[in-house]
Amino acid sequence: MKKNILDIHGVKIHTLVLGARTSRPPVVLLHGLNDCSYTWLHIGSVLARDRQVYIPDLPGHGFSERPDASYELSWYAWIMSEWMKAADITVADLVGHSFGGGLAQMMLLHCRQRVRRLVLVSPGGLGREISFVMRLAAVPLLVERLGQPFMEIGTRIALQLARDGRQRADIRFLSRVNSINGSARAFSRTVRDLVDWQGQRRTYADRVHEVADLPPILLLWGKMDAIIPARHATVFANCVNNVRVFLFETCGHYPHYQKPDLFAEKVLEFLDESFIQPAQVDRDRIRSMGGRAALAR
Repeated sequence: MKKNILDIHGVKIHTLVLGARTSRPPVVLLHGLNDCSYTWLHIGSVLARDRQVYIPDLPGHGFSERPDASYELSWYAWIMSEWMKAADITVADLVGHSFGGGLAQMMLLHCRQRVRRLVLVSPGGLGREISFVMRLAAVPLLVERLGQPFMEIGTRIALQLARDGRQRADIRFLSRVNSINGSARAFSRTVRDLVDWQGQRRTYADRVHEVADLPPILLLWGKMDAIIPARHATVFANCVNNVRVFLFETCGHYPHYQKPDLFAEKVLEFLDESFIQPAQVDRDRIRSMGGRAALAR
């Protein structure tokens, strides 16, 4: 495993690089909110047996820089699209979990030509519903002004309650990482851009009209997800043709921790299949996802 740091428009992005370049496209693994690159180490090691794997820490997370920035989803997508360019990733398969899944969707607006296939894991942005805790975190300035001293203990309690399969050492590690100054600001501003009291503010349907063509898409979700409901997968698949969906029984929001072997198997099946039809938007049905403004054009 190698580590590198790239300066992307003044923001230092830390990345883990596993495996060597081969004839297969590399994979980019995008973690979720308040998580970091190390969440993907097991899955990344499996994928890296026959391809190169890049696991960046998103801005404001892990060992990447925590600038005084907007942390809006469009900002993340711009930075990470520029990161792909700087890392010399001409084309890759994107795998995004939770917030990373919403980010991967937004990146299609910035670097569609660099994305071959897309795996969305319990992703944000496919519907309005989200847990009460996330809506509470969106209260203006509450976490940003008062939250930093509590980031370590808050992370530890949240992960212990989640029972997502993480080892105690992993929980202690991520708790310490989230105690780095600037983490609360990044978390708070990110949540405020995405969530309000009614739920998720931004949905895929609102901007899908801006993507000329979609890549093949696989949706992976835990049936018992208490953060973002798994039925968003079914709604999405009913509105976007050719999308593949696999639901993990007895899994919550983190199937890559709870069922890592089966998770890796499903991802590899999708990435290695010789031909998969690209996803296609059904404009008549996507209205149910809230894309009224887009479809009015």
